[in-house]
Amino acid sequence: MSQARMVKLEKDILSKNNEYADANRKMFAERGVLALNLVSSPGSGKTTLLCRTIDALRGKLPIAVIEGDQQTSSDADRIRATGAPAIQVNTGKGCHLDAHMVGHAADHLDLAEGGLLLVENVGNLVCPAGFDLGEAHKVVVLSITEGEDKPLKYPDMFAAADLMLLNKTDLLPHLDFDVEACIANARKVNPRIKVLRVSARTGEGMSDWTAWIGAARAMALTGHPLAAELKGAA
Repeated sequence: MSQARMVKLEKDILSKNNEYADANRKMFAERGVLALNLVSSPGSGKTTLLCRTIDALRGKLPIAVIEGDQQTSSDADRIRATGAPAIQVNTGKGCHLDAHMVGHAADHLDLAEGGLLLVENVGNLVCPAGFDLGEAHKVVVLSITEGEDKPLKYPDMFAAADLMLLNKTDLLPHLDFDVEACIANARKVNPRIKVLRVSARTGEGMSDWTAWIGAARAMALTGHPLAAELKGAA
């Protein structure tokens, strides 16, 4: 296949994906749903972080989860054990979720108005960076066990994210990891990226994370009929 043909195919795929993403974004806006796309490499602690997030926000807002993996339903099973609805999307040989998969999964979740949709993408710091799912924000989860150079090695992912969660901070006393260098590396590729230090294991930084979600949700509800209702209940 010629290089020109490969470029055309890529453009066609991304164009079709963007159509589905726009449809998802419109649907989320109509329902006042804040959709977050959590991306990371395998083993970063995303699922544990999601379980901890659901526990922290229990009773405060409805939460649903879309789990992306190549195989198995183990992560979705862990989410359902928290009481939150979850649907598993297995991509087979695919290395990322796309907007059509997310839209189809969302249709089966019966998303509550004003709720939070957490999408756990396939563990991969490359492919998911280029695919818009219709989310409000990409959130990249980086475990301190991965090394502070990852933002420089995988710049597209960190450039696409609005927030970096530096996870597993409870392990800092046991590792040779330079937090400030990691943050500086992330801001070399994305000067606007916000960074929060968290530990899903100990709960460190979880209040900052849930506060960020609350602020993002308020922004997502701007102009939505639910905004006045939620403001009155505050």
